[in-house]
Amino acid sequence: MKEQILAVQRMQDYIEGYLEEDITLADLARASLFSPWHAHRLFRQYTGLTPADYIRRLRLSRSAQRLKAGNCRVLDVACDLGFGSVDGYQRAFLREFGCNPGEYARTKVPIPLFIPYGVKFRELRKEVSDVREVASVFVQLMRKPERKVILKRGVRAEDYFEYCEEVGCDVWGLLTSMDSLCGEPVCLWLPEEYKTPGTSTYVQGVEVETGDSGPVPEGFDVITLPTAEYLVFQGEPFREEDYCEAIIAVQNAADRYDPTLIGYRWDDSQPRIQLEPRGERGYIELRPVRPLGPEVRE
Repeated sequence: MKEQILAVQRMQDYIEGYLEEDITLADLARASLFSPWHAHRLFRQYTGLTPADYIRRLRLSRSAQRLKAGNCRVLDVACDLGFGSVDGYQRAFLREFGCNPGEYARTKVPIPLFIPYGVKFRELRKEVSDVREVASVFVQLMRKPERKVILKRGVRAEDYFEYCEEVGCDVWGLLTSMDSLCGEPVCLWLPEEYKTPGTSTYVQGVEVETGDSGPVPEGFDVITLPTAEYLVFQGEPFREEDYCEAIIAVQNAADRYDPTLIGYRWDDSQPRIQLEPRGERGYIELRPVRPLGPEVRE
């Protein structure tokens, strides 16, 4: 991997670690191991933002996530994330998201949060991976209730990377700002029954209660999923740079799993579900199943 990309990643990691402190270009230059001028140029080249804009957008998005979690005063959030005044913070929030912090805290209207994708992961995708077997995959059965999914469709996407190319990666930020039954957005592979003509198999969305009457963002659809059972496959924690290998290893393990051993069979009428790959918890994927009928058990 090119040293320039690793330098930008080091700057991104530094910002993540010191987001609540003053961050100067000199700090980022030291993290990058380049001069301040060169560090600034590289950062803008690979992220599309100046360091100042990147930090501002990330701080505003993190402040929104704190407000969404509740029990936070606007004043405290503004001070913790380094905004000079509440008025300045409110103006910046309004410019970024189109509503003021208090309004968002009260209504949880969907807003386009900034998601700081690491630049090194774009390169890792291009590299050939030597997929290893995971030492263990935890499997458990869970039941999901009837629910709605507010989702954004792609065109032909069958996986995450194709979806991002068609729809853009900013959808995840909007979904993250919304309340969800499981506490986070989900990615789904839709069976034909839930697709509309000319749309993708792979989509992203949030699961909400069937009676939810919250706003649906423009360009999003709503589907209703019935109560269903899923086998949850969870791999071991992994280093962030190994995320591709972690996903493939768990998916390979799930492909080999025989649900008839526990009295179930795969249910192709319901969507597969993928959660955001996070190194600290391992990759998680849910595959729908249904009990074996008496004729199959015999």
